[in-house]
Amino acid sequence: MGVNSVRFPVLLLGVIFVSSLISSETQVGLADKVLVFPYETDFSFVTLIPLKEMGLRAFTLCLRVATELPEERQIILFAYRTADYDELNVWREKDGRISFYMSGDGTFFNLPPLTTFRTSLCLTWESRTGLTAFWVEGKRSTYQVYKPGHSIRPKGTIILGQDPDKHLGGLEAVQSFVGELADVNMWDFVLSRSIIQAWHYGHKVPKGNIFDWATIEYELNGNVMVVDDD
Repeated sequence: MGVNSVRFPVLLLGVIFVSSLISSETQVGLADKVLVFPYETDFSFVTLIPLKEMGLRAFTLCLRVATELPEERQIILFAYRTADYDELNVWREKDGRISFYMSGDGTFFNLPPLTTFRTSLCLTWESRTGLTAFWVEGKRSTYQVYKPGHSIRPKGTIILGQDPDKHLGGLEAVQSFVGELADVNMWDFVLSRSIIQAWHYGHKVPKGNIFDWATIEYELNGNVMVVDDD
């Protein structure tokens, strides 16, 4: 009886601790904030809630990223998955290239390396021609033609920090993001060069109509920190 009376509160505390890791509340707005993923896990991620459904035939995705993970370590930078498909994933591959996947094989770009110093990174794609490009520090890569005629499916989940190998599951620590992410914005059209460059320099640009960092709805899961963007 005495042993059980000791064990019960310990078990109860354990349940409370686990619940605190997996529970999340919707929060709003990350203006002047940065997300810090301090170490690799298979449980830490941020869910972004878009302003509109992600049924897309064009987009611009912009973010600022810093990491000290070595180049031989694959890193997920952005993941959007529906029940059956990785609809839109952005990676840094083990060979250092930056890749972009939509529902199958991806396309790969040789870009300046991601480092401990923050890099502004944008990705543009439109279905009509398949033209896609990355923009690093306001400078465009060469165009590649990738999946003309394709459509991104709606009713999925957007995740930062992890790659779900199935819908909201199958997370792996060795693919997790470690570092800092900030100023994540997305539009359902291709921004002009001048607007992408203005965003890079921190000037005022049209708010992202899929998500806007200042007003974004998000949910924290696991060990992710929100800190002032000094």
